[in-house]
Formats: sequence, structure tokens, C-alpha cells
Amino acid sequence: MIKTVAIQGVIGSFHHIVSQQYFGNQVTVKECLTFDEAVQSLIAGKTDAVVMALENSIAGSIIPNYALIDTHNLQIIGEHYLDVQHHLMALPNQDINDIVEVYSHPMALLQCKEFFKKHPHIKLIEDKDTAEVAQRIQSKNLKGVAAIASKLASQLFELNIISESIQTIKHNETRFVIVKRENHEISENKRNKASLKFELEHKRGSLATMLNVMSDCKLNLTKIQSLPKIETPWKYAFFVDVTFNDFEDYVKAISIMEIMTEDFKILGEYKTQNND
Repeated sequence: MIKTVAIQGVIGSFHHIVSQQYFGNQVTVKECLTFDEAVQSLIAGKTDAVVMALENSIAGSIIPNYALIDTHNLQIIGEHYLDVQHHLMALPNQDINDIVEVYSHPMALLQCKEFFKKHPHIKLIEDKDTAEVAQRIQSKNLKGVAAIASKLASQLFELNIISESIQTIKHNETRFVIVKRENHEISENKRNKASLKFELEHKRGSLATMLNVMSDCKLNLTKIQSLPKIETPWKYAFFVDVTFNDFEDYVKAISIMEIMTEDFKILGEYKTQNND
């Protein structure tokens, strides 16, 4: 039973919104300013699960989070897609011309860079969390400073939205995963997605052969992400997401892939939320 969930950020952040949409209001949320802190709370047994952003439809993968899941042998037990609308907000009675600095999470700044090209007088500064900046503006009464955050953050911290939906592409989704220390009990007939990690010999055609196995076993490859192995230059680990209609097809593929790879790990088996 999941009772306590760690999030990166504070209340009003997109991770907070996902925790409420996925679990409802029955869980206690632990605020953490970094993903490392959130994972450590899970490992230490202070929380039962972590909500973690993994990729964005504009900015791409959040690669360090793949490493966190892998390094700490965490299990993905579910996923949640969130329509992320970034709003520019500040203390009341200010407009865009009054703003000289904008603080936000690097991913939020990246997703909104086209908007700020039209306002070169504004200095963009990376920060740890979207909603935490909104909270700070309120608590310190910071004028001339704006945050990029959710509409919920503007309501919680009584800020005025200067401009709505400033992300470059209006349909902007982020995929979040729910991770635990151990696997999630879910019946085979409900599992239709898996996250896997493997390493291959550094030789021609090795990845192509692996992809052919997935195709032959009727797996649908929905994501592939490479991550360099720091201790072995120019060698990579591959993280993939696959969906399947028949669990037996998946089991067959796994048995073959384990033989073909130097290192193979199942990062999670779960039910898709949407978008696959």
C-alpha cells in the first residue's frame, strides 16, 4: 500500500499535480528539491514511491533519471502523461516590461525559449523547481522577478499570470513514471508495457539484431535511449520501452534478449496509461 510519495519540487509543481492525479488525495506528499533527494527518501524507507519525470515531448529525455533508476535498482510500476502548460507569473500589478529576471527549472526554460527571444531584456536563470520559485517570489515579495510554473502554483502562492501557455509547442506533454524499491504486483493479463535495460557487444549489427528480435516477437518499441558507460569509454547501455498485446510474446522476447546481451535488466512491467 502506497501511503507516502516523494516528488521533486514543492506543492504546486507538476510532480505534485501528477501525484494527485495518479494516487488521489489519500497519499502524503514529501517535497524534495532534487531527484537524488527523492530517491534517497525511497531507499531509506521514508517514502513508499517516487514520482519522476522521464521525458518531455519538446525537450526530450531527462537522462540522469534513467541512471538513478538503474543505479539504485528501482522498479517502474506505472506511468502518467501530463499536459504541461507553462505560465509566466509574478506578483500582482506587474506586466512583462517590469520583469527583469525569470527563474525556473532548466527543462521549463528550454521548453519556453522561443517566447523569451521576443523579450531580450529578461535574464533567464536556472533553478531547482518551478513551483518553488513561485513560492519564493511570494514569501520574499520579489518584484521584477517571475516564475514559469503551473496554474495551480499561481493560485497557491497568489501570483498573477502575466502570460499563459508560453511553451514553444502548445501541446506539451511530459511522461512521468512511478518507481518503487520492489516490483509491483500486477496480473499478467494487465501488463502490456515493460522498461528494459541492456548492453551489447561493440560490433556491427548488434543493435539491429536486437531490434529484429523485438519485431519478430511482436513487441512495439516505443522508446530507445542510450546512456554512455562512464567506466568504459564509447560503450553504451540502452534503455527501451516496449508494449505488447500478448504476455507470452513478451516472455519469449525476454528469454532471447537475455542470451544475446552482456547485461540485461527488467526495470519494470506495468500497464500503459496512454499515448502508446
